[in-house]
Order: sequence, then C-alpha cells, then structure tokens
Amino acid sequence: ALLRSAECAGVTGVVLPRHRAVHLSPTVTKAAAGAIEHLPMALVAGLPAAVGRLRDLGVWVVGLDGAADESLFDLGLAAEPVALVLGSEGKGLSRLVAQRCDSVVSIPLHGALGSLNVGAAGTLACYEVARRRR
Repeated sequence: ALLRSAECAGVTGVVLPRHRAVHLSPTVTKAAAGAIEHLPMALVAGLPAAVGRLRDLGVWVVGLDGAADESLFDLGLAAEPVALVLGSEGKGLSRLVAQRCDSVVSIPLHGALGSLNVGAAGTLACYEVARRRR
C-alpha cells in the first residue's frame, strides 16, 4: 500500500535494500494496485552507501524516526530533490543511516499509541513533502 500511496503523492522513485526489506512479492504487487508499473525502483546492497550517493547527487535526505526531536512539519524544504528514508517497524533507522541523513525527523503523535506503522508514516511524509512543493 505504501508504494501505491507514494506513486499517488508524486514520488519519482524508490530505493529498496536488497536485504531486510519487503520484496516485490505477488502480495506486494497486488497491494500496490499498479503503482509498480509507474514507479522506478532500485535495489541496493546497502542503505548507508545509497544515502551517501544520493547526497553526492544533491538530494536532500530526510530520515523518519519516531525518536527524532525535529518534527516533519517543521522541516525546512528547499528546491532540491528530497529522499525520504523509512526505518523498519520497531527498530527504526539504523545508526549509520541516520548519521548519513541530512535531517532526521519524527511525526508528532497526539494519541495514546506511541507509533504509526511504516506504511502510514511513509504515506504521511510523502504527502507532506508534496503539499509543500505545490
């Protein structure tokens, strides 16, 4: 469902780690409801190196982590391309990936629960970036 939401928000590509990530199974393809056909995807050996390469290319890399002090809604976005990095549910971003991001932000939560699932958090972040870019 996150791939479908990302495509609908105008995301122009997705980077997936070869290991420790959900792969493009028939179930994922069905949940994406056609988004996979319109969304370029790259599999990488490791996220830390991919984050570094994105930064070298002038992409502003923003990590999402529930423990971050800065809010997604206070994030300053300039005109450069943005990459959102989502951590795993439960563990969040690895220390090395977080260190390589330009910013690490959280989504403020006001209810009794302490976290969103990665699909909901990713969808919200994609649409927040899209909203600010329009």
